[in-house]
Amino acid sequence: MNADHKQQLLTRLKTIEGHVRGVQRMVEGDTYCIDLLKQTRAIRQALAKLDGMILEEHLRCCVTTAIQSEHVSERERVVRELLQVFDSSQGS
Repeated sequence: MNADHKQQLLTRLKTIEGHVRGVQRMVEGDTYCIDLLKQTRAIRQALAKLDGMILEEHLRCCVTTAIQSEHVSERERVVRELLQVFDSSQGS
């Protein structure tokens, strides 16, 4: 992972962390439930964006290298990894 991409991820994570802390304060302050739901939805969307950024880098770097490999087992491994990640996320 290059330094620029890593910094982008860390910045996004810090933003998400701040958002979660804000929701925690909202709960402590007895904020209206619908307002809480709107904020938790925004957090999920921010996490989905983070996932997309990570996946894009993984596809550009790790998967591309494995697919170009002469080793069939390496190509199969990266495909299996991706399928496992998305299969496990379907149950969440």
